[in-house]
Amino acid sequence: MEYIKEHIWQILIGLNYVLATSAVVTVLFKKINPTKTLSYIIVLLVFPFVGLIVYYLFGQEYRKSKIFNRKHVLNQSVVKQIQKELELDIKTIESVDELLDEKSKLIRLLYNSEKSKLTVKNEVKLIKNGDKKMQLLLEDLNNAKHHIHIEYFIIKDDTIGTKFLDVLCHKAKEGIKVKIVIDDVGSDISSKMKRKLKDSGVELRKFMPVLFSKFTGKMNYRDHRKIAIIDGKIGYVGGINISDNYVNSNDTRYWRDTHIRIVGEAVRQLQILFFTTWDFTNEENVKISKDYFPENDCKDDVALQIAASGPDTDWSNIMESIFVAITNAEKYIHITTPYFIPNDEIVTALQVAARSNIEVKLIVPKKSDSWIAEYATNSYLEKLLEAGVEVYQYTKGFVHAKTMVIDDVFSTVGTANMDYRSFNINFEVNALIYDRPFAKELNQIFSSDLEHTSQLKLDVWKKRAKSTKLIEALARLAAPLL
Repeated sequence: MEYIKEHIWQILIGLNYVLATSAVVTVLFKKINPTKTLSYIIVLLVFPFVGLIVYYLFGQEYRKSKIFNRKHVLNQSVVKQIQKELELDIKTIESVDELLDEKSKLIRLLYNSEKSKLTVKNEVKLIKNGDKKMQLLLEDLNNAKHHIHIEYFIIKDDTIGTKFLDVLCHKAKEGIKVKIVIDDVGSDISSKMKRKLKDSGVELRKFMPVLFSKFTGKMNYRDHRKIAIIDGKIGYVGGINISDNYVNSNDTRYWRDTHIRIVGEAVRQLQILFFTTWDFTNEENVKISKDYFPENDCKDDVALQIAASGPDTDWSNIMESIFVAITNAEKYIHITTPYFIPNDEIVTALQVAARSNIEVKLIVPKKSDSWIAEYATNSYLEKLLEAGVEVYQYTKGFVHAKTMVIDDVFSTVGTANMDYRSFNINFEVNALIYDRPFAKELNQIFSSDLEHTSQLKLDVWKKRAKSTKLIEALARLAAPLL
């Protein structure tokens, strides 16, 4: 015992490196992204104890494991019937192929990867900023007749959040079935409000609660989706959470964001996606009835696919769809993202597009809500500028929109950022929209956002201080871990 007391630090350091070496071997055998592999190795070997804590919290790999099994929902007869009903006839597929030309590869990619059906009977409304979104959403919630399904990364019971939750309580008391899934890390609802929800009949579930013995790895795999479904007929998806920060109240920083409201067949895909999450958060298997999938009477013809990705999918569906869209662009690529920390494939695709005389424009925040994300994003911009990509920094406030529009025909709006976490770790959902009028409208918003940006010039950007470049390099190295 005396020897142990005198050499306690040497023993602990030795034990640390035994465990760290074991972790390094585990990381190497996983064959994950080289950048992330190197980041873990450096943290584990250079920072005693801290490295093990980081790996313990963020390094566990659950992709494709049984913890995220969706088969119970997808195998139910009701869901199988709905999927069958969404199958398109050959004539419709040919008409969409003619519209999209080479971009029809996207449709086949998502179907082959995730059985994500293309739907055509949809009405899609583009929503700019949270105040307008909440106005529309609250109106739809108040008009609900059968059920309300909510799945959000962030719900807070601040001013707008309380108004939102009060509506849900009121509807539940009316007899409307109300189900809510919140991410346990992103959301913050008081115990008092939770009691009110329960007493009103609202069913609330937490996605992967982070509690002591269950803490391992669950900081990584978060439900970053923002989905609202009303009566199985109306669906919302996009970047806007439920909090005062998102509605541009007088005492908050200007928040520029984008969401969409869908009426039509695509809502069925959102409904199935919600039930897979709801089933995961429940101890008992969920039984799904046809009542949640009412007949669609939408007269508009907007072609749309729902792309979902996360540790429960075999492929990185959203990343792959973005990659294919970029590589098939012929005229222009316009991207808005709050966090630009992409993988090598996306960087190369953008560089090749720009060098092929395709107009590539990227809007990112000048001042982010995360300093490490800001520096990590900036570390990628010089190589893009060298390839001819036009990079613009948004200066009016914080741009949180996650959108892309290509060649006046393809658009995507959703929850996925252009970063490693959204591509590989979090549960995300994007709407892929194949429609010229919608693409034109989204591109008009992109052009108006450009009026509140400053364009980066390569010669000036290169003159950043060496200390700034060092911080950027360190942030880029750490980004895959966070």
